[in-house]
Amino acid sequence: MASTNEYKASELFQAQANLYNQIFSFMRPMSIKWAVELGIPDIIHNHGQPITLPELVAALRIPESKATCVHSIMRLLAHNKIFTIVNIDDNKEAYALAPTSKLLVKGTNHCLSSMVHLITDPNIVDLYYQLSEWTSNEKLTIHETTFWDYYHQNPNHLKSFNEAMESDSHMVRLAINDCKFVFDGLTSLVDVGGGTGNTAKIISEAFPMLKCIVFDLPKVVEGLTDNNHLSFVGGNMFESIPQADAILLKWILHDWNDDDCVKILKISKEAVLKKNKGGKVIIIDIVINKEQDEHEVTEVKLFFDISMMASHNARERDEKTWNKIITEAGFTCYKIFPIFGFRSLIELYV
Repeated sequence: MASTNEYKASELFQAQANLYNQIFSFMRPMSIKWAVELGIPDIIHNHGQPITLPELVAALRIPESKATCVHSIMRLLAHNKIFTIVNIDDNKEAYALAPTSKLLVKGTNHCLSSMVHLITDPNIVDLYYQLSEWTSNEKLTIHETTFWDYYHQNPNHLKSFNEAMESDSHMVRLAINDCKFVFDGLTSLVDVGGGTGNTAKIISEAFPMLKCIVFDLPKVVEGLTDNNHLSFVGGNMFESIPQADAILLKWILHDWNDDDCVKILKISKEAVLKKNKGGKVIIIDIVINKEQDEHEVTEVKLFFDISMMASHNARERDEKTWNKIITEAGFTCYKIFPIFGFRSLIELYV
């Protein structure tokens, strides 16, 4: 058995700091949740310039006795690059928005506050206290029911989920100029599992000649309104998918195991082949690449991997695994374009 004498004291103290950093790291999302719930990104944005601690406390309308609390949490958030601390008149410290907190300002085309609400929801967080128990038995997921049944049985949680997915879809707008080559020449596209149609709306606005169909479960698309460029169709992607020049699967396949992904891709291929011989399937999803990605990006992908595993009995994939399911589905050629941040765009050619 290894003895502590085999390690230098400095190594053990460094290991202790690392361990404590990991077990206290739950404070990071809780601090972001705190900032979003109090509307701090909006307060700083509306202030028009960096805001001092007294000004922030006054804007929050909280007791001055809690100023120290605000200072401590903002210091942690600034340390983690959520906000920045700058010096203004007479060397006073003030808080300013950083790129990350700009993603939390309401009313913008890239606001992700609803994603913060979803991921930090106590009903979601509590599930991960059961990881060891879940790993030790035959349950496929942490949920007592399937993930989708859980959300459809709880309207408030479903609303929160849909809002988070809509907010994530807005990020597509930031990459649309970098992937025009993907949509050029297409006349029709089906967004499979497209929810309320936010992604399809962004694509149809950028490519007016492209007719988009949002395809999802009937109860998801019921009551949604069509227009000249966008229509909603209810159905089951495991049975059939409407015909089109291209099929879009944005953040869909990571919800399913490999066998189900092969089924979805085969049906997608059939939908394209029935339309014409030159179509393609477009996937927007995570591709794990530890050798090339920065540490933080890899960590985000590994977080999602555990989330998909625990929620859906599914996983995130590296290129080797993507190649396996793509090949099994009958595709002979594909290209990966890392243009969506921690996600990539994958083109499958029929």
